[in-house]
Amino acid sequence: MKKLKHEAELFKAALIAGVKYAEGRGVVEFEATDSASEKLLYIYRLLAHDKVIQPLPEDQVAEKTLRHKLALWYAKQLPADHPLLSK
Repeated sequence: MKKLKHEAELFKAALIAGVKYAEGRGVVEFEATDSASEKLLYIYRLLAHDKVIQPLPEDQVAEKTLRHKLALWYAKQLPADHPLLSK
């Protein structure tokens, strides 16, 4: 798993986009007290269920790999000249 250059920023943006996606689907309403880890796992499972992303084998489902997976998902939605994608 190769770390992305701006992975932390991409993950933060991906989490926001994932919350918007999940709430837009009407399947969940996140609370302010929900941790980022809880949101991350829920969003990952929803995206995998909706076949938006390829699910990981269960033995690889860990916070670090999920953060990377969500960052990649979000990065693929950005235009090629986006500052977060700069090499």
